[in-house]
Amino acid sequence: MILREMKAEDSGQIAELEQEIFTDAWTKNGIEETFQQKHTFVAVAEDEQQIKGYGILYYVLDEAEIARIAVHERTRQEGIGSRILEFCEEICREKGIVKLLLDVRESNMPARRFYEKSGFLIDGMRNKFYENPCEDAVLMSKQVI
Repeated sequence: MILREMKAEDSGQIAELEQEIFTDAWTKNGIEETFQQKHTFVAVAEDEQQIKGYGILYYVLDEAEIARIAVHERTRQEGIGSRILEFCEEICREKGIVKLLLDVRESNMPARRFYEKSGFLIDGMRNKFYENPCEDAVLMSKQVI
């Protein structure tokens, strides 16, 4: 498994994974636009030229927000998500980022457990934050040391 920064040509594979994983999937164009933004970092986990997972972070000053960490359904429970998160944390430290933030659907217990196991703490809730379906968001954060 190789962890690396996204290349422009990865947008198609990432968009395919988005469609498989999320009800609010990003389009290929949306991924490309995000990739081109100045304060964005996209990490990919690749095996045999196939992207198995990715992480998308936005950062400003000393904080970063995780927009996505996603792993292909067939390769979950193999530690890929943890490796992507660790890689993202390394990049954050290099950029002087000291805090990671995220929101997750209240019902997404696998993701919530993943983030809690990775050291994230619950900071609060946002009512009716998500659509399709409408749902509250759990706000979480972690200090990057």
